Amino acid sequence: MHLVTPVTVMMTRGRGAQRAVLPAPQGTGGAFIGISGYTYAGWRGAFYPAGLSPRHWLRFASRAFNSIELNGTFYSLKHPSVFQRWVDETPDDFVFAVKGSRFITHNLKLARAEGALANFLASGVLALGRKTGPFLWQLPDTYRFDRARLEAFLRLLPHDTRAAARLASRHDDRLRRGALVTAKEAIVYRHALEPRHPSYFVPECYDLLREHDVALVIADTAGTYPCAEVMTASFVYVRLHGSEVLYTSRYSDEELDRWSDRVRQWARPATGASRDVFVYFDNDAKAHAPGDARRLAERVSGLVTV
Repeated sequence: MHLVTPVTVMMTRGRGAQRAVLPAPQGTGGAFIGISGYTYAGWRGAFYPAGLSPRHWLRFASRAFNSIELNGTFYSLKHPSVFQRWVDETPDDFVFAVKGSRFITHNLKLARAEGALANFLASGVLALGRKTGPFLWQLPDTYRFDRARLEAFLRLLPHDTRAAARLASRHDDRLRRGALVTAKEAIVYRHALEPRHPSYFVPECYDLLREHDVALVIADTAGTYPCAEVMTASFVYVRLHGSEVLYTSRYSDEELDRWSDRVRQWARPATGASRDVFVYFDNDAKAHAPGDARRLAERVSGLVTV
């Protein structure tokens, strides 16, 4: 089966959401800049027009950015019609990152996760098709590195839709609102891990992630959690939660200049293969995320040519 990448590259410029589009096979150095979640009432008037109904927020946001990180999938199992609505309301060249279920990461702590992962995948994930970006697996800060447990989980993760459909078919009866266990086309899947306990930031963990082509998330958390700019995969995943106050502070021009330099270096290194870079702003508490995402997108727009 020929596996194709699920994305095309585009950038946004300014509030009018003008877009430059370029087809992008995996690893050509595309930049995907967006926001973590989009359903924030506090963004009304600051980002969303004051009179815009919440049911139209995704349509609006997906025309301002080329990617959004879905965080609702972290809190509860959805159903196929929800994923299909996300597909229908976004442009053809849009990409979703999908945050993995907290039942897997926080309750099970990755142990005996096959059934829960099957339910997660069968809940509608396969409906995303070509709009599927990386899957994000965020671990609690109380959970220490356990090589055997992490390795077993990494082996479970599907790296294409064929493997995902096979695992999804093992779902149980918890999916009372329907399940989807088939994919219309073959898509490559990518995974990223965001650990928050210091014990993960060691060569043994990095080597394990490299073995499975799983990205170690580069997370700016205002010093709350550890961070390492270590490349462990064929792509890069960045989460910007705020540099001074977690989830709250705005990024300065100087900070965004530095992040744009990093994005360029990761995407198009002087030596070695190009990488796709995914960056999501999670400093949402005071509606800074969408503005900061736009400002960073403007700075790296040169990665894309029309």
